[in-house]
Amino acid sequence: MQAHDEAAFSYLYDHYSKALYTVIYQILPQPELAEDVLQDVFVKIWQYVGSYDAAKGRLYTWMLNIARNTAIDRTRSRDFKREAQTTALTENVYNQEGGLHGSISDIGLKKTLEGLPEESRRLLQLSYFQGYTQEEIAKMLGIPLGTVKTRIRSTLLQLRKLVGTNR
Repeated sequence: MQAHDEAAFSYLYDHYSKALYTVIYQILPQPELAEDVLQDVFVKIWQYVGSYDAAKGRLYTWMLNIARNTAIDRTRSRDFKREAQTTALTENVYNQEGGLHGSISDIGLKKTLEGLPEESRRLLQLSYFQGYTQEEIAKMLGIPLGTVKTRIRSTLLQLRKLVGTNR
């Protein structure tokens, strides 16, 4: 990948596009928009693969962060907000049962999240899958910002332990 080998890039796309799309779709439950963001994600992966450091984590985690951040950035864009005001959302990711676009259970995440307390799952849902900032979560739940930060950090540590035991 770092040598910009097209075969390596094709391999990554073939093996990881569905999982990345699923994460993007959790944040942007509009198929066309999620596909557009997925394309942007792979362009970024291609452009910035030189910045990937295997010592800091797995390639999949690095790509997942790019996908999540790109999707969240799109939700914060002016065009997205304007379109959201004029377009009714007719599809709901939670109402789809294994449709064309899959779900978080397709990548084993749902099973792993079930090992967390309900409050922890809710914080992850708001923060990572719906794209709310910690400040927005604090206001929404009526709890101090520091508490939100501490709980999310604790939840991520719990999740890391769960993922380590499920390998």
